[in-house]
Amino acid sequence: MIRVKSGLFILCFFIAAVPELFAQLPPIFDGNPIAAQAQKDARVRMYLSPQRILWQSDQSGKYIKDAQYLLKPGNGQAELVNKNLITLKSDGQSEPGILLDFGKEIHGGIQLVTGLMQNQKPLKVRIRFGESASEAMSSIDSLSGATNDHAIRDMMVELPWLGGMEFGNTGFRFVRIDLVEPNRELLLKEVRAVFSYRDIPYVGSFHSSDARLNEIWATGAYTVHLNMQQYLWDGIKRDRLVWVGDMHPEIMTINTVFGYNEVVPKSLDLIREVNPLPSWMNGISSYSMWWIRIQRDWYRYQGQRDYLEAQRSYLVALLHHLMTKIKGNEEQLDGMRFLDWPSSENQPAIHAGLQAMMVMTFKDGAELCRILGEEETAKKCDEAIGRLKKHVPDPANSKQAASLMALAGLMPAEKANKDYIAVGGTKNFSTFYGYYMLQAKAKAGDYQGGLDNIREYWGGMLDLGATTFWEDFNLDWMKNAGRIDELVPEGKIDVHAAYGDYCYKNFRHSLAHGWASGPTAWLTEHVLGVQVLEPGCKVLQIKPHLGDLKFVAGTFPTPYGVVNIKHTKLENGKIKTEISGPAEVRVIQ
Repeated sequence: MIRVKSGLFILCFFIAAVPELFAQLPPIFDGNPIAAQAQKDARVRMYLSPQRILWQSDQSGKYIKDAQYLLKPGNGQAELVNKNLITLKSDGQSEPGILLDFGKEIHGGIQLVTGLMQNQKPLKVRIRFGESASEAMSSIDSLSGATNDHAIRDMMVELPWLGGMEFGNTGFRFVRIDLVEPNRELLLKEVRAVFSYRDIPYVGSFHSSDARLNEIWATGAYTVHLNMQQYLWDGIKRDRLVWVGDMHPEIMTINTVFGYNEVVPKSLDLIREVNPLPSWMNGISSYSMWWIRIQRDWYRYQGQRDYLEAQRSYLVALLHHLMTKIKGNEEQLDGMRFLDWPSSENQPAIHAGLQAMMVMTFKDGAELCRILGEEETAKKCDEAIGRLKKHVPDPANSKQAASLMALAGLMPAEKANKDYIAVGGTKNFSTFYGYYMLQAKAKAGDYQGGLDNIREYWGGMLDLGATTFWEDFNLDWMKNAGRIDELVPEGKIDVHAAYGDYCYKNFRHSLAHGWASGPTAWLTEHVLGVQVLEPGCKVLQIKPHLGDLKFVAGTFPTPYGVVNIKHTKLENGKIKTEISGPAEVRVIQ
C-alpha cells in the first residue's frame, strides 16, 4: 500500500510538472486536484513524407546511397530488418547532406528513424529548417540574416542507434540533414515532417471563374490556419507572438473561413492580462486601439454577449485612457507610434493614420458601450469623435494613412483612392495594410481595382513559389528573381536572402505571416458580398461585386450554420443570385 501511494505521488507530481502531456487521464485521477491542472492541447499531429529530394551533396553513391527510399511513406517505427534504408557516410573529408521538400509550408518539426548500424554509439547530425530552399541551405551569420530567433531552425543533434527521435518546432517547408561526425555511417529508415495544427474544418469557401483568385483566397486561409497554434501568432517561424494589431486581418479571416474558434478570445484575453492599464498592448498605442476594433468585429460576427460582458471594465477604462491622449482636436498618443513597418519612417503619415485610428476606435467603442449599457462612456466617445474630425491631417503621400483616413471618414474614399491608393497600382502596398487599402478601394466603389491589385500583389508571391503569404512583399522583388521552392540558379536573385528591411531582413523574413491574409476576408465580404448587419450574423446583406468575374460561389460560417451563396453573371450583365441558409439568419439582398 505504501509503495502504491508513493508511485501515485510521483506520477501526480509528473502530471503537475508537465500538464500538457495529459490530454485525458485514467479514472484513478478523477477529482484529484493536482491532475485537474492538466491541460489538453487543442492541436493534432500529422506525419508527412517528403515530396522530393531537391539536392544532395553526392551523386556518385560513395557518400549517399539509396536516397529515394526517403520518399516512401513510413510508419515511424524502427525495425530489426535493415531494408530500404538510405546510407550516409562521412570520411573526415566529406560531410554528406541532403535537402528535402515537403511540398507546402507547415508548422512543426521533423522525425528521424534510424536503422541497425554497426556502431551503436549515438551520432551527430545537423538539421536545418527553411521556409525557402535557400534558407534551409544557409548558415547563421550576419550576412544572410539567418537566425535562430524565436524558434531554433539550425541545430546539432544526436541520433540513437536503432531508434526514432523528433526535433524542431518552427515554420518550414524544406529540411536539410547533414552527417557531421567524421568516419561514421548513418542508416536512415525514415525522415518525416511532424505537422502540428488545429484540426478544424474550412467552413467558409470561395470559388470563382478566376483560378488565381481562388488560390489566393485559399492561401490566405491556410496562412492564418497555420498561425492558430496555442495562441494566434503573427508567424510560425517568427515572431510566434501575440501581436494584437497583426491579429485584426487574421481574425477577419477566421470569421470568414472558420467561424468561432477559441484561439481568438484566448489570445485577446492574454494580451489584455499581460498589459494592464495604463500600458499599451505590445508597447504600441495603435495596438491597444486594434484590440477595441477586434472586440467590435468579433462580437459583430460571433455575437457572444457573455464574452463581451467580461471585457467591460477593461474596455471602458481603455477608452477613457485614450481620451486623455487628445490635445485640442489632435491625437497625442505616446508609446511606440506605429502603423506598419513600411510607413514607420514617415512621421506625418503616422500622425494622420493615428488620427484616423482614434476616430474609428471611438466609433467602435461607442457601439460596444451602448450594447453594454455604458451610455456615459459612449457619449464621451461621440464627443471625442466630434473633436477629432475637426482636424484632418495630410496623409503625407502614404497609402496606409490615406486608407485609414478614408475608412474613418476624414477624407472622401474616392479622393483617397484616386490621389493616393490607386497611384502606381500596388507600388508601396504592404502585406499588413494592404487589407485596409483594399477596404478603402471598396468604400470608393473601385471593386475591379481591388481585384486587379489582389491578382498582381498577392499573386506575385504565388508566382515565386509561395504556399503561404509573407510578412512583406514588393513587386520590384520579382525582377530577375528565382523561386523560393528551388535552389536559385546562377544569375538569378535569391528573393529570401536579398530583400527585407527593419525586423525582417533577409532570411529572418517570415514567409508565413497571418497579417497578409486580407484578400481572403475581402473577397468574401465584397465579391461574394457578405455584409454582417447585426451581431451574431443574425442579419446578413448579400451585395456582390463580381467585376470581370463570370461567377462566384461560396459558403459563409455563422453561429447558426452555413449560408450557401452563388452569383452568376447573365448575358445582359445582371447578376443571378441563389442563397440558402439557416432559418435564424435573415438575408437582405
